Formats: sequence, structure tokens, C-alpha cells
Amino acid sequence: MAAAARLRQMLQRPQLQLMPCCYDALSARLVEQAGFPLTFVSGFSVSASRALPDTGLLSYGEMLDSMRNVSAAVCIPCIGDGDTGYGNEVNVKRTVRGYAQAGLAAIMIEDQVSPKRCGHTAVKAVIPFDEAVRRVEAAVDAAKEGGDNILILARTDARGKLGLSEGIERCKAFAEVGAHITFLEAPRS
Repeated sequence: MAAAARLRQMLQRPQLQLMPCCYDALSARLVEQAGFPLTFVSGFSVSASRALPDTGLLSYGEMLDSMRNVSAAVCIPCIGDGDTGYGNEVNVKRTVRGYAQAGLAAIMIEDQVSPKRCGHTAVKAVIPFDEAVRRVEAAVDAAKEGGDNILILARTDARGKLGLSEGIERCKAFAEVGAHITFLEAPRS
């Protein structure tokens, strides 16, 4: 069964799914050997493993290479950090296609400006609402064009600067354009 199909099955279960982060093939294998059902290839972790900050310094190609290595090393579904999609809607589509071809179950696309900042810093900023929705819609379109072999996890960092209501509205809009999963970064409760 394909990774995306296995992840879809997991998401139908009522219990929480713990998903430790990994940054390379070895750390992914350790996650798998510890018995976790899935893993997240974190952009922060991949950057940190190269002694770099999570500020968009790694290229699409470098991240894709990491995704391929992780996906090939384990049998559990992997969710990959697609950051901002590495550019405009055309770049987002390319990123989704590449991650799908690498064997990932899902890709996370976020609404930060480019170059991005780590989601846990005070200096991050998000793109306007309509642009964020178009970015997610491009990701969904790419997934559909590829046969729905990758799920789209749409993330918003809007709560930090624009408030909880804006973050919730973005998540609703992302779901309306077809995102399979939404992620509101840094809720307080």
C-alpha cells in the first residue's frame, strides 16, 4: 500500500498518532525501530544537522535529497516539510510533485513569507490571506494531477502576528480548497 494511503488510514483512527521528527535516514530508522507509526522530516532538523539556521538557506534540491534518503530508509509513512514551497505557485507544484516522487505520504506547506523564518521565532511573517490560499490550492492541484499519491498538510503561522481568529479562518480556507490536513502553529490552549 502506498504511503499516502497508509497515512489516510491512520488519520481515520480516533487515537492520537505520535510523530517524532527526523532529519536523515539514520534518525528515521531509529524512529521506526522505536515503534512509531510515522515520522516528520523537519526542515528545522535538516538545517540544524548541517549547522544552519532554519531560515530558508537550504534549497529545494537539498531538501528533496533528504526526503528521498529518509523515504527510502523506512517503511513507515513520512511527512516532509515543504516550507513555503520554494517560491510562487509554480514552484509549490514542483515541490509537491518532487516530494510525491520521493515517496512521501504528505507534504507540509506553510504561509510564511519567503525567505522564511523558523516557526518558533518572533520575527516570522505570513503572506496575505488570498496568496496563502492560492499557495495551498496549487499544492492540492499538484497532488490531484499526480493521482492523489501525496496528502497536503497546510500550515498557518498567522496566530502569532494576526491572531487566533485569522489563523482559524486560514485553516478553514485551506480545507475548503482541498487540504487534507490543517495545522495552526503555536496555539496557546
